[in-house]
Amino acid sequence: MLGGDLPVNRLGFGAMRITGKGIWGPPADRAEAIAVLRRAVELGVNLIDTAEAYGPHVSEDLIREALYPYADGLVIATKGGFDRSGPDQWEMNGRPERLREGVEGSLRRLRLERIDLYQLHRIDPEVPADEQFGALLDFQREGKIRHIGLSETTVEQIEDARRHFPVASVQNRYNLGDREWEPVVDHCDREGIGFIPWYPLAVGKLAEDGGPLAEIAARHGARPAQVALAWLLRRTPVMLPIPGTSKVKHLDENVAGAGIELSDEEFASLAS
Repeated sequence: MLGGDLPVNRLGFGAMRITGKGIWGPPADRAEAIAVLRRAVELGVNLIDTAEAYGPHVSEDLIREALYPYADGLVIATKGGFDRSGPDQWEMNGRPERLREGVEGSLRRLRLERIDLYQLHRIDPEVPADEQFGALLDFQREGKIRHIGLSETTVEQIEDARRHFPVASVQNRYNLGDREWEPVVDHCDREGIGFIPWYPLAVGKLAEDGGPLAEIAARHGARPAQVALAWLLRRTPVMLPIPGTSKVKHLDENVAGAGIELSDEEFASLAS
């Protein structure tokens, strides 16, 4: 339950990879990108995560094209706070006037009257945090956004933001092989804040032959990435993975991974 009143299934879809190379421009296969979005909803995914910066604008445009008018209960989460100047180029911009431009642009592109979950893509160190948080609170009071989330943030920053508004979600990089943000996951677990791990399926050397991940995957007749997803879902009830892909085949595999049930021993083996 995001923000206390938004029921979402625990496996969402991250819509970053439906853009072009370097997260820039249109996808190489537009029809496949549209098909992926529609298939996600067919499979019961009701949380789609995107951002103004993906493309820029391309991901939001594709979501509108594929899914509007939106099914009842479908939550579209988007983000603002980055400028883009080219492929793989990301420049933080948390100035309140720029954030307002981003919110209003996302509303138009997605054809929404209100964004269910709007996330600050990064806290810009060049702009006082209180100004960025104050702007988000203004948008919420104006009815432009329903709930507010943060991305790539520390426990201290989460608590600073909570002086201004309830934090509905935190989106940090987290996966079985990269648990730098473990304290943030634990904090979100304690506080009932949705944790949305980005890059959730990275497994690296853990998937090598003879390793515990490969062995457990073989036991379940699954791919290592599917087991990594199952581990995330068991890690805490507030975990909301959003694996992304530009291929329907991979989407089907990811959703199937959510059905894998790890034993206590398997979970502990991977956690260690």
